[in-house]
Parts: sequence; structure tokens; C-alpha cells
Amino acid sequence: MGNQIVRRKPTPEEIIAATGKTVPDIIAPNLRVLFCGINPSVYSAAVGHHFARPGNRFWRSLHAAGFTDRLLSPFEDRDLLQFGYGLTNIVDRATARADQLVPEELIQGQQQLIAKVQQYQPQCLAILGISAYRTAFHLPKATIGRQNDLHGTMVWVLPNPSGLNAHYQLADLQRVYRELLIAIET
Repeated sequence: MGNQIVRRKPTPEEIIAATGKTVPDIIAPNLRVLFCGINPSVYSAAVGHHFARPGNRFWRSLHAAGFTDRLLSPFEDRDLLQFGYGLTNIVDRATARADQLVPEELIQGQQQLIAKVQQYQPQCLAILGISAYRTAFHLPKATIGRQNDLHGTMVWVLPNPSGLNAHYQLADLQRVYRELLIAIET
């Protein structure tokens, strides 16, 4: 399996040291969905897996919406490829909170994201965070849901699954993630 990371809670020192580090993309050609976070949390960077912070609801939302047949842990993030899904971020740099990014980083990240879409050609790019999407793509009035296609790839914006996003509870996330699943299956 290559880079196996010990499945333990990182120390506060390890979390602080992870600021600015990256979490490698989990990506392959022709995925059903390339899920795109805003940027990794320092917790995720410390353990080397996407959406690893205990309060993050990505994995529960994915399972509850029907994308996976069981609840995966962040330590199984590479298993998403078996389902036809991948993971990337708009910005690679880990921060404690997404609001620590500057708009220029999101805009630059959007350009890198477009290059990934052109190279890997996923059926759908699902961006997890409406505010980051609005900034990165210069679309201040964008709403959750389907957007204009990008180089033949369906673009869909979902709410950020971070536990810090109080606007969406797990049932709300399940509902909007399910809408995406239905859209890619039809």
C-alpha cells in the first residue's frame, strides 16, 4: 500500500508542524467524481489523509448519500479510487481554517484545478465549499448545485463538510450530496 501512516491521533506539536504541508491527491483518469476540498486541515496534513479531522463530516456524508457502501475512515481515503472517486484540493497548503487562505491562493488553485480536470477528465468535479468556489472562479453569485461545465466535466458545488460549517447539519449534507449522486447516475 506504499505510504502507510500510523493510525493515531497526532500530537499538538505534530499538528502545528503540519501548517503549510500538503496531502497528496488521490486521482486517476476518468473518475466518476473528483471531490475537491478547499485545502487540507493541519490535522489532515499531520496524519497524511484527506478529511481526517474528527469533526469533519465528509466521510459520513459520502456514505449517507450512497456514494460508498460502507463508512470509510480517512485512513482508507485511497480506497475511494475503487468506487471511481478521487480527492484533491483547490489549495494544497494546509491551514488550521480555510479562512486563513488569501483570495490569490484560491485563484491560483483554480488554475491548477483546471489543469487537473483537463489531464484526468473526471465525469464530475465536486467542489466542497461555496465561498471558496465563488472566489476561485470569480462567480460571486454562485449557489450550491450544478454549475457550468468545465472542459466537458460537470461541475457541482457542495457545502463544505467541515464541522465548522454550522449552516449544514449531517442530514442537510446527506441530501445535497445525494442530489449530486442522482445527477451523475442519470
